[in-house]
Amino acid sequence: MASGTRRYELTEIPEVVGACRDLTRRALSEWFGPAGAPGQVAAEDALLLVSEVVTNAFTHGGVPYELRLDRTGGRLWVQVSDTSPVSPRPHGPHRPSRASGHGLYLLERLSAAWGCVPRDGGGKAVWFEVEVPPVPGDPDRPWPEG
Repeated sequence: MASGTRRYELTEIPEVVGACRDLTRRALSEWFGPAGAPGQVAAEDALLLVSEVVTNAFTHGGVPYELRLDRTGGRLWVQVSDTSPVSPRPHGPHRPSRASGHGLYLLERLSAAWGCVPRDGGGKAVWFEVEVPPVPGDPDRPWPEG
């Protein structure tokens, strides 16, 4: 399995969210093998969260400019940077019946950790981690005993 970091410049095109999902899907597959394959819960959670964070960056974050993906052990770490210094915050309690406003709730529920940090020169980066557990029979990452 490969390790490393990938950085992608974001542009204001309608397909950018789908492109970020595709880039993340490829990284998950290359870095985590069968555990990062479509249909695996961790991979699907990561793809949903990438969609949410990139969409929020374009909707609320000034000018989004970078998607960064890192593999750290058994986790995928994702960061989306934009030019707004304003940290994301919920606008009242989560209401499942609303058509929008679910991004931070999903981050809280589906990620292992998430946060927001200021960027040098202004702006911020919203980040999250998703744990990618091994799947049974994966020769590169044996299933834990016990």
